[in-house]
This record gives sequence, C-alpha cells and structure tokens, in this order.
Amino acid sequence: MTEIPTKSPVAKSELRRAQSDTWVYFEGELCRYGDAHLGLLTHALHYGTGCFEGIRAYWSERQHRINVFRMPDHFARMSGNARMLHMELPHGVDELCDITVEVMRRNDFRTDVYIRPLVFKATEEIGIRFHNLRDGFMIVPVPFGAYVDTTGGIRCQVSSWRRIDDNVAPARSKATGIYINSALAKTEAFLNGFDEAILMTQDGHVCEGSAENLFILRRGQLITPPASENIVEGITRSVLMQFATDELGVEVVERTIDRSELYVADEVLLCGTGAEVSAVIEIDQRTIGSGSPGPLTRKLQDLYFAACKGEDDRYASWLTPIT
Repeated sequence: MTEIPTKSPVAKSELRRAQSDTWVYFEGELCRYGDAHLGLLTHALHYGTGCFEGIRAYWSERQHRINVFRMPDHFARMSGNARMLHMELPHGVDELCDITVEVMRRNDFRTDVYIRPLVFKATEEIGIRFHNLRDGFMIVPVPFGAYVDTTGGIRCQVSSWRRIDDNVAPARSKATGIYINSALAKTEAFLNGFDEAILMTQDGHVCEGSAENLFILRRGQLITPPASENIVEGITRSVLMQFATDELGVEVVERTIDRSELYVADEVLLCGTGAEVSAVIEIDQRTIGSGSPGPLTRKLQDLYFAACKGEDDRYASWLTPIT
C-alpha cells in the first residue's frame, strides 16, 4: 500500500489503522486488509508467479461519486494475461466488475483510488514452475494521487537496461516477476537524477517507460511503438490514440522509433493507468521541444481527465459509477 510521507508518528499510526480497516477481496471473500494474510512460502513471493492489473477510479465533484475507468477492459486483458501464465481468474469479467464495485462501495472513498487485482500462485511450496499449483486472487484498493508529474513535465533517461524480450518472458502479460526489469530501470534513472526511465528493445528501438507507454509527436504525426516491440498493450494508450484521431484530427502511426528521434521530437509523452498522461520535457539532458508540455500533450491531457473524471458525458459508457 502507498504510504503518505509524514514526520508525525501519530499520523503514521492513523494511516496504518485506516489501511488495516480497508475492505479488500481476498481468496473468495470480502474482508479487511488487516485480516488478509499470506504464508512466508507463498510461491509468487519467491518466484514472481503472478500477474496484475492497475485500474483507476476518480472522485467526481460534479457527480459527487467515484467512477471506475474502463474497468471491464482491464479485467478482460487480465483474463488473457493469466492464461499466458498458466493461471485462471476465479470469475468472469462481469462478476469481477461486480465484486470490485462492492469493494469500492464498502470503503466509501471520497478521493481518487488505484485498484490492484492480482492473480498469483498461492501454494506454499519450493520449486520453480507454474503447473500443479493453486491460484490465489485478490483485489486491493488504495487511495492514490499522481504517480508522476502530470503538470510541469518529467525528465527521463534512456536506460542501460534493455526491455525484456517476448521470447524471454511474455512482455505484454503484466507478470509480477518481469517487473524487476522495470524496477532496475526506474531506480537507475532516479539515482542519476531523473524522474523516469525509457527502455529500448533488444534490437535497439524505443520501447516504453518503466511502467508507461510512449508517444512522440514529429512532423505532425503522433507516433508510438507497435505491440510487436515488447510493449504492454495499454488501455490508456488506446484511449489517447482514439482521442488523437477522432477529437483532434491527428494522424496516429504505429512504427518503430529510433533513439535519436526522441531528441528531435516536437513532443514526447508517457501514458498509463498509473502515470495518466505525462509530458516528457527532457531526455538524456536534451530539451524536448520548448522544454515545457506541448500543446498536443495538453489537449490529450484535458480530454483524458475530462473523460475519466466524469466531466465529459460523451464518454460516460467508459465509467462504472459507485453508488
């Protein structure tokens, strides 16, 4: 769970108590976070045998409720990813959505929330494999603000770590164990004074951020790496592609991107459920465009936040209201 930095021991104690009281779905039951426990030998803890989703829910002041954004799409993607990893979700998409609505309803949040479903190998046993192990499942909601800066822009470093290849492990699967690749890249960038990392493929093409898809604007085209470049097939990515085409009349092209194209791009942005839509204003100590979020990125941000925060009724079908 994300912890809010504070110097007050009392505030930390209150935060832990609130976290412990959070309603979650764990192993087929609704229970409090503090009552959900895993054994020390849980297989997924030792071998990374799990896969997850990240789903955003936004508090709408206008509607005075929380709306979950594109929830069925996330669970549909997770179902396919689980099958890739010899796992199976315990319920269908509609039932998983119903369970999530009940979890959110019980918690009665009045702030933006990040929802983390996780399917994992729950058997407490030593031995590297996927077969003949029991699947566990949980849904945990976390009050959550911005993952990266969506206002002033972020500074990125092209990582020395290459993106894991799909013939090594399924890069699109959101498998927990694969994310050591992202963690190494993110920490390298942070320790070198940057906000985020950009990873290259094994062939030397631009792939994505540590946990975000990537777009560049060049010569009037919005360009993004194709799914075959070991990217996660992002739901936010598909939303921005639709906005660019339908709302802004911008041509969207899926093709390989060379590293040097990052430096000469008019705009660069990262996007994802966690990161939302974030302008990249510097890469490898080179200023991108004007050095501030570009006009296309700003327009895409406005469209995205209006849709997911319930301010644009044209996209109401993308929202699951918690009432």
